[in-house]
Amino acid sequence: MNPLYRNATPGRFPNSWYAASVDLPADRPPLYGDIKADVSIVGAGFNGLSAARHLAEKGLDVVVLDAHRAGFGASGRYGGQVGSGFNADQEDLARRYSHDVAHHLWSLAEEAKADIRETCAAHIPEARYTPGIAHGCYSPKETAEYASYADHLAQHYDYDQITTYDADAFRALVKSPRYQGGILDRGAGHIHPLRYALGLAKLAEAAGARLYDRSEVHHIAHGDPATLRTGKGRVSANHVILAGNGYLPNIERKVAAKVMPINSFICATEPLGERAAEVLTQDIAVADSKFVVNYFRMSEDRRFLFGGRESYSIGFPKDISTALIARMINLFPQLKGVGIDYVWGGTLGITMTRLPALQRIAPNILSGAGFSGHGVALSGLAGKVMGEAIAGQAGRFDTLADLKIPNFPGGAAFRAPLLALAMTWYSLRDRLGV
Repeated sequence: MNPLYRNATPGRFPNSWYAASVDLPADRPPLYGDIKADVSIVGAGFNGLSAARHLAEKGLDVVVLDAHRAGFGASGRYGGQVGSGFNADQEDLARRYSHDVAHHLWSLAEEAKADIRETCAAHIPEARYTPGIAHGCYSPKETAEYASYADHLAQHYDYDQITTYDADAFRALVKSPRYQGGILDRGAGHIHPLRYALGLAKLAEAAGARLYDRSEVHHIAHGDPATLRTGKGRVSANHVILAGNGYLPNIERKVAAKVMPINSFICATEPLGERAAEVLTQDIAVADSKFVVNYFRMSEDRRFLFGGRESYSIGFPKDISTALIARMINLFPQLKGVGIDYVWGGTLGITMTRLPALQRIAPNILSGAGFSGHGVALSGLAGKVMGEAIAGQAGRFDTLADLKIPNFPGGAAFRAPLLALAMTWYSLRDRLGV
C-alpha cells in the first residue's frame, strides 16, 4: 500500500499532543484543473515550506502540493530537537572529505539553527524555541568521548556551547539512574514542531505561495516545463522540488534508492505537575547514545514526551505503546504507573551514511531528503539552498549535493529487509552495552 496512507487517514492529523495543543487551520482546498507555476514543490513540511517561503519572497510563483496537509508528516510529529551539526561528527566529515568541507558543513548547520531561532523570535513565537539539548551516555568511556569531541569543536570550530557532566552532575540534570554522564549543548534547542510547521505555511502564503491540501502527486513527467499530475489536477512548472522525505511515494527512483522510510513513535504522559522535576530539572531536550536512540523532553504543560523505538517496516506495529513505554520506564523507573494520554507515530527518511541526500534529479528537478534524525534544522536549510539553486546561486546546494550518499543495496525493493537485519544487530549491541 502507498506509504502515504498505510498508517494515516487522509488529511487527519494523528492523535498527538502536538495536534491537541494547536489551533489547527481549516483545510486548504485540493488542486483542481490545470495551472502553471515557476516552481512546484511536493511536500509541505519544513523542507518544502522553507523552500516555498524563500522562493516566493524572491518573487517567484510557487505552488506547494501535499497529499495530506501542511505539517502533517514528520515535521509536525517528532521531538522538535534543533540539533547541532549533522548525524556524523566533524572529525569524521573531515576524514571523509576535507577540513575545508567539514568547516563549510558546520557553518551551514549553524546557519540552520540560527534561522529557526530568528524565525521563531520574529514570526512564530508560539513554537517556543528553547535552548538546550543534552546527550546522555551509558558509560564513563562514552562520556570521555563526548567530552573530547566537545573540546575538538571548541578548538577547531570556536564552538564553546557544550558543557560536560560526570555521572552525578548529569543525574542532577536528567534524573535517570542509567546514565553515567553526558553533555549539554546550549547552542542547540527545541521547539513545538507542529506550531513551527503551521507558522512556516502562513509565512509562505503571506509571501505569495499557493498551498494545496489533499493533492497527492502520483506522476511527474520530466521536461521543460515539468508536469506534475494529481488525482484532480495538473501543474506545469519550470522547476520542481521534491520535499516529501520519508512520505514521498515511489514516484522518483533516484530518491527511493537513497532514502529509506522508517517509523518512530512518541508518547505523552498525563501532566506531571511538580513531579516533572523528578525527571528533568531544566527545560531541555535530551537524546542518548543508543544507536536506536531515545529522545525526550517536557511539554509546556509538564507532560513527559518520550520517543524512540524505530520500526523498519512501512506499517506501524499493532501495539505501539508497550515496548515504547517499557523503554521509558527502564530509563525513568520513577514514572512507573504514570498515565499515558497520547501515543503516536510517523515516518522519516534516513540514508546509508546518515547524511542528507540532496540531488539534482534533472536539470530543473531538485530533491532534498534523508535528514536522518536532524531534520528540524537541516530540512529547512535544504529548502533554503534548493531555493537559492533555482534562483541561480547553486554553490551551497552543490556543497550538500556533493556528499557521497550511496544507494541502498538492491535499491528500493531490498532496502527495508537489509536494514532491518542491520538494526536487529545494533539493537542487540544496545541491549548488551557493546
